[in-house]
Amino acid sequence: MDFVIGTHNPNKIVEFQRILGPLSVKIVPAELRKVEETGTTFAENAFLKASAACRETGKPAVADDSGLSVDVLGGAPGVYSARYAGEGASGEACVRKLLNALKDVPAEKRGAKFVCSICCVFPNGARITAQGECPGKIAYAPRGSGGFGYDPVFLAGPKTFAEMPPEEKDAISHRGRALRLFVEKLKKYKEQNHADW
Repeated sequence: MDFVIGTHNPNKIVEFQRILGPLSVKIVPAELRKVEETGTTFAENAFLKASAACRETGKPAVADDSGLSVDVLGGAPGVYSARYAGEGASGEACVRKLLNALKDVPAEKRGAKFVCSICCVFPNGARITAQGECPGKIAYAPRGSGGFGYDPVFLAGPKTFAEMPPEEKDAISHRGRALRLFVEKLKKYKEQNHADW
């Protein structure tokens, strides 16, 4: 069975396919209407996107909402991570705004975490959810050429996400952790419902 992915972010599609591909879960992109992310949590926004994609396509739909939570900023940018520098702003603009907000913050107070909430909605109304987190710190300047969004300034150990090869990032990232948990829950759902895919 194909699962539609409820996102307009090509980088997320690549990560989903890379992590779920070996697990016999086929993710297919679809042309979907944009969903207004009005939730106050990552989980609420993931559900809004997955349920809209399921209604639109009639297929099981998977969506995630993820972002960066910085301790000294009270959890910001949080659910507004992609829009932190304004609607339609680039990832680089969001990074610049973040670094500017932290310019006088010492290393020991630059704690942060990436959070990813995943939701899968089935046409029969069933729902599977999973959440993953990755603790880290915010670097003083961007490093590395991989990844996207805040990856160049998110330190998970000595390296930023943008300095890690994809497999290394997937092994520890918030999305990698959430997707692996999601797969375990999906397997249980399949067994319990004798689903044929």
